Amino acid sequence: MKDARNPRILRRALDRLYEISGALAALCLAAICVVMLAQSFGREIGFLVRGADDITAWLTAASAFLALGHTFRHGELVRVGLWLDKLKGESRRRAEILALSITALFVAYMLWAASKFVYESWTFNEVAQGLIKIPIWIPQLSFVIGVLIFFIAVVDEWIAVVRGDKPAYQIAEEARRAAGDFSEMA
Repeated sequence: MKDARNPRILRRALDRLYEISGALAALCLAAICVVMLAQSFGREIGFLVRGADDITAWLTAASAFLALGHTFRHGELVRVGLWLDKLKGESRRRAEILALSITALFVAYMLWAASKFVYESWTFNEVAQGLIKIPIWIPQLSFVIGVLIFFIAVVDEWIAVVRGDKPAYQIAEEARRAAGDFSEMA
C-alpha cells in the first residue's frame, strides 16, 4: 500500500511545483504591470519611482525563467514536435527518449552554468549597477530556480516516456486539438 501511494504523492508534488512556478511567473508579469503603471502615474504627479527600470528588468527575467517548467509540461514550449508527430508507436517513443535525453543534457549544463554564474556573483559580492544597490545574486536566483524546475520537468517527462507513458505536453496538445484549439499550429 505504501509503494502505491508514493508515486501519487510525488506526482502531486511535482505537478504542484510546476503550477507554483507558473503562478510565480504570472505574478512577476502582474508586478511588471504595477511597476510600469506606478512609473507612468508617478510621472504625471511629479513622483519618481526610483529603480523602476531595474525592477522591471529583474521581474521580466524571473517571469521568463520561472515559466519554463510549467510551459514545457503544458506543451507551450518550442520542441521538435514537427518531427516527432510524424512518427508512430515504438519509433516515436525512442525518438522522444532521444530528444528528451539531449534536452536534459543541455538543461543540466544550463543549470550548472547558471548556478556557477550566480555563485560567483555571491562570492565576489557583486552589486547591481542600477539605482537599486542590492547584491545581484538575489534577482539572479530566479534564473537558477527557473532552470532547476525546468530540468526537473524534463527529467520527469523522460521518466514517463521511458516507462511507456505519454508525456504531459503531448497529452496537453491532444486535449487542445480535441477542443478545437489549433492555435499552437499557426
